[in-house]
Amino acid sequence: MDKNRKDWWKEAVIYQIYPKSFQDTNGDGFGDLPGIIEHLDYLQNLGVDAIWLSPIYASPQKDNGYDISDYQAIDPRFGTMEDFERLVSEADKRGISIIMDLVLNHTSDQHKWFQEARKSKDNPYHDYYVWRDGEEGTPPNEMQAVFGGPAWTYVPELGQYYFNIFSPYQPDLNWDNPKVRQELYDMIRFWKDKGVGGFRLDVIDMVGKEPDKQIASNGSRLHEYIQELSSEVFQDGNLVTVGETPGVTVETARKFSNPDGSEFSMVFQFEHMGIDQEDDKEKWDLKPLDLRELKQIMARWQEGLEGTGWNSLYLDNHDQPRIVSRWGNDGQYRTESAKMLATMLYGMKGTPYIYQGEELGMTNIELPIDQYDDLEIRNVYEERLKSGYSEDQVMESIYAKGRDNARTPMQWTDGTNAGFTDGTPWLPVNPNYVEINAEAEVADPASVYNYYKKLIALRREYKVFETGTFRLVEPYSEELFAYTRDSDKDGHLLVVCNFSDHHQDMPRIELFEGQEVLISNYEDPIGRLRPYEARIVYVPAD
Repeated sequence: MDKNRKDWWKEAVIYQIYPKSFQDTNGDGFGDLPGIIEHLDYLQNLGVDAIWLSPIYASPQKDNGYDISDYQAIDPRFGTMEDFERLVSEADKRGISIIMDLVLNHTSDQHKWFQEARKSKDNPYHDYYVWRDGEEGTPPNEMQAVFGGPAWTYVPELGQYYFNIFSPYQPDLNWDNPKVRQELYDMIRFWKDKGVGGFRLDVIDMVGKEPDKQIASNGSRLHEYIQELSSEVFQDGNLVTVGETPGVTVETARKFSNPDGSEFSMVFQFEHMGIDQEDDKEKWDLKPLDLRELKQIMARWQEGLEGTGWNSLYLDNHDQPRIVSRWGNDGQYRTESAKMLATMLYGMKGTPYIYQGEELGMTNIELPIDQYDDLEIRNVYEERLKSGYSEDQVMESIYAKGRDNARTPMQWTDGTNAGFTDGTPWLPVNPNYVEINAEAEVADPASVYNYYKKLIALRREYKVFETGTFRLVEPYSEELFAYTRDSDKDGHLLVVCNFSDHHQDMPRIELFEGQEVLISNYEDPIGRLRPYEARIVYVPAD
């Protein structure tokens, strides 16, 4: 891959690492930077082009590092700045870029800015955050925090509330203050000088918030701020930038990912992540996957950004449950359905993201409530019990959707603690590591890992994966997800995925009859589709 190409990320595959759970090298049960360095060859062998690191900055770890107390320091639990510099250097030797996770919407309440801000209204740092006058017990309005409770926290000595859209430990920065923005730009330049290849921007569509209007995201000045950010620090290099934008629509995504480079390379959209919850309710209110709805959403994004933006492709990340447990079959057909889901995603136009362990088909875990670490899980457990849900109902939702499903330690071997640590892991290891682990899968040509490796190689070999236009096939099928990718110059693809545990007929499309099957998750891919079978058929350009 030519990293000198301005839009190199269009042909890239990006691997997300949750450092806390990837590899521990010092026995404290907490993953670290030397542990990531230790597995760079594993990632190079898989074929990835970049690593996105969840936050490794100094932090009290109230929200697993998304509460930053010092943007320009490495949390000692992860290692040192020298470790980070060595990671960048060693990754570069293997053709892998490092993508940092930027949390620009809020800081930790332990950040020196906030410690100063709460001293007095006259403190120069006071206006770095969002404050409103008020009386204790009467918040400025009824806005609620994402992790539960009011979005306003009272400071008696000031007679003011500060705004916290996530938790009281995470006060929101005031982007209306140009000094705040310049501080953040200087910080980003610091990391650019370290040689990083890009940035993922946490909940970036919230930086233009208008709390007095009860607007948490997509405020009136948002794109002004993003364009300034891009102009100041992103446009003078071949950086990949991806914005996490929970409130994004296809229309606003065209602006965020405009090919002119004025904002970001791409954004993470969340529309497909909400379809297995009841309409207009929380993610904890479960309903079965409606495949027709999933197809319509994915098609809308594929077609809506054609030529006017760029898609990020993901099914798993640190905030989502394991996809093979969520939309696949993590029992009898775990291997087949994990491969099928990967095929469905990797055939599309955009930049694919692998979340650590997804390439192994890692699954959800069921723990007693006191063994979960996640702030969101603990809060929803208390809130739902108080509002009348039974313990069984609450735990069913947590087992299905809890974020700690994705945060259990990486499963490297069938040895103690899955080879993650010699100590006590910060979060329990999934007991199925004896069967599901990297050592076994790398050695098995038929494994989920080696299937991902082949998919990644195909995306690099066949240009149509990057260029072909998307067209949905059989949109009303409740069990088949099929689509074509077409390029007059680069050829044609038919991607077919069986989301059921029984046989299905292949779609009949004359162009693809009798043509080469590039990849399938079953041997001898002919005739009817078997349970969770996936195929990609290729036809060269005329």
